Amino acid sequence: MAEDLTAAQGWLEKIHALPLDQEVRVMNVCGGHERSLTQQGLRGVLPAKVKLIPGPGCPVCVCPEEDIAEAIALAMSREVTLVAFGDMLRVPINAAKGEVRSLAEARAQGADIRPIASPREAVALAAAQAPRPVVFFAAGFETTTAPVAAMLAEGAPDNLSVLLSARLTWPAVDMLLRADATSLDALIAPGHVATVMGADEWGFIPHRHHLPVAVAGFSANSLLAALYSVLRQKLAGKPFLDNCYPELVTPKGNKRAQALLAQVLEVRDATWRGIGTIPASGFALNSAYAHFDARARFQPAALPRRHAGEMPPGCDCASVVLGRKPPTECRLYGRACTPRAPIGPCMVSDEGACHIWWQAGERPAA
Repeated sequence: MAEDLTAAQGWLEKIHALPLDQEVRVMNVCGGHERSLTQQGLRGVLPAKVKLIPGPGCPVCVCPEEDIAEAIALAMSREVTLVAFGDMLRVPINAAKGEVRSLAEARAQGADIRPIASPREAVALAAAQAPRPVVFFAAGFETTTAPVAAMLAEGAPDNLSVLLSARLTWPAVDMLLRADATSLDALIAPGHVATVMGADEWGFIPHRHHLPVAVAGFSANSLLAALYSVLRQKLAGKPFLDNCYPELVTPKGNKRAQALLAQVLEVRDATWRGIGTIPASGFALNSAYAHFDARARFQPAALPRRHAGEMPPGCDCASVVLGRKPPTECRLYGRACTPRAPIGPCMVSDEGACHIWWQAGERPAA
């Protein structure tokens, strides 16, 4: 711990010694990074010209609300047990007053909905409850999707099915840079995703968009090393991919995890809440594992809703996710929307920028 602190202090001193004569905007593409940066107070000790921007790193925040509505409809209309990662239970959808707006509200009305922490819990519950159907509402990025693929590849119980809402991270970043590359100067790539998919996956950023990028872990030491790297690249005008998390991240990633993803899933166009459809950005069960698809088994049909697919009216979560607006500039942040009564998904998850900033004491802009 002391060694990490000393190393972090060394990187911080190197950052302050850089001749930065203009603002440098650096986006981190990971909710875990944003949590570490904010909780450790790193923004407050960096040079004023360095602006750290949270990006599309929260899978709960971009999970399509129509998928959540499907999960609610399924749990309330069928004799099933529905399980999901804990954060998903509180994410609100756009519903009329008096209608069920979240899985937590559906649970309060009697639906059998339970939070879990891993696919193994879903398997154990299905085995214990057989033959009662168990539906795993699985939302997440590559890191949490690989264990779901492993669960199915290893042979899940017949009464277990999956309502999949999984996304790939890099296509959203590519879309963002194609649409608005001039607003960013560098990126810090997610260490947990790179552990699975490999650091090389992020090489498109310097090659296609001519921006510096570094893969980082979650300690202050690794994050500051990555930040120093991209700042140096920016000053030199020579962007490249740097791996500042070599303890766990290799150039090609975890081949076994990638093989499981390829065995069980296929990549398709997918919608991101409040953002729209991003080509080749979603996972779906392939034909060999289609019999585990909860949509095919149960065909849940959510009732027509106003603002389907959008963020709630007045909510700026989409702008926050895309790095176009800080949480404190959202019209609802800290006023109508708080962790106790969230309106937008960014205030629900512990990887959502709004939730992270609120817990760190950031309050609405005047």
